[in-house]
Amino acid sequence: MSHTHSANSHARPLIVGIGGTTREASSTDRALRIALKAAEEAGTETHLFGGPALARLPHFAPENPQRTEEQRHFVNTVRKADGLIVASPGYHGGVSGLVKNALDLLEDLRGDERAYLDGRAVGCIAVAAGWQAAVTTLEALRAIVHALRGWPTPFGASLNTAEPIFDAAGSCTDHKVLDALTTVARQVVEFTLVHGKRLGETSQK
Repeated sequence: MSHTHSANSHARPLIVGIGGTTREASSTDRALRIALKAAEEAGTETHLFGGPALARLPHFAPENPQRTEEQRHFVNTVRKADGLIVASPGYHGGVSGLVKNALDLLEDLRGDERAYLDGRAVGCIAVAAGWQAAVTTLEALRAIVHALRGWPTPFGASLNTAEPIFDAAGSCTDHKVLDALTTVARQVVEFTLVHGKRLGETSQK
């Protein structure tokens, strides 16, 4: 997946993926990668902040303005994003601390002209070993996106890993799940393209 460019320099929209777990090749990581691949196939560039990258972010401390290189890179990349896809495992019915800590760090965007995730579509994916945790986690993700002034896509994907979903190579074996992940990506891209076009037309008036 491609790296970011400087603000407004990328010819194609930039979609940033945030999510995963500390375990390599987790179901959440696989789901997010499939969605980002679908976004790329729809004509965007993507940048992934998976579990290992999120694990390198120190705990967000609002009283401490000092930031590590990893924190600055994360915030600056999201700042340049035209849209996002966020995927979280459902831990005890809610968003994982790893993902929540990364989203909390976006408080650094509060002073931007485009504050937080304002004007950007955010696709939400929740993965858990049971429908209850998957659904409640998806609802929590959507609430967080609202709080960050983002636009949760109308469709969100909740995945139940108690049922077979991925094979050993990480490919999705359930066509309904694949369709759900693709739909999330497609809605983020469609909103990004339409909203970006409208902003361009407005600025030319």
